[in-house]
Amino acid sequence: MYLLLKSLHILAVALFLGNVITGVFWKAHADRTADPRIMAHTLDGIIRSDRWFTIPGVVLIVVFGLGAAIAGGLPILGTGWIWQSIVLFSISGAVFMFQVAPLQVRLRDLAREGSRGGTWNAELYGRLSRRWGAWGLVATLTPLAALFLMVLKPG
Repeated sequence: MYLLLKSLHILAVALFLGNVITGVFWKAHADRTADPRIMAHTLDGIIRSDRWFTIPGVVLIVVFGLGAAIAGGLPILGTGWIWQSIVLFSISGAVFMFQVAPLQVRLRDLAREGSRGGTWNAELYGRLSRRWGAWGLVATLTPLAALFLMVLKPG
């Protein structure tokens, strides 16, 4: 049971990180066009893919990770690399919920407004995009650090 849960945990991590990193790529790709229509469409896709892959990935990571630890007889709070990874993953989740996701919606709405003939405020979009990038870096590096802790299992 331990190996099955551990395998499903790793699959969920791949799903989660793959979607997060791919979203960064597509946003940068769309932003280079400077076309608010393409930018809005891309951000809408990123927001949708977060609903379909990132958020379920988080749930599966937690369920399968805790299940694997329990099945493997590993004390969750007594095993440094487990609780440290949980802390890092929690930081990532908080940053995503309170910074990244709201910024994505603001950026999408701003680009939508510009694509519909409204005022295209490229300067505000750029400023918010830099904030999205900075917070996104935190939200991405923390689970990557957790991944390394899980693989290396430092004593």
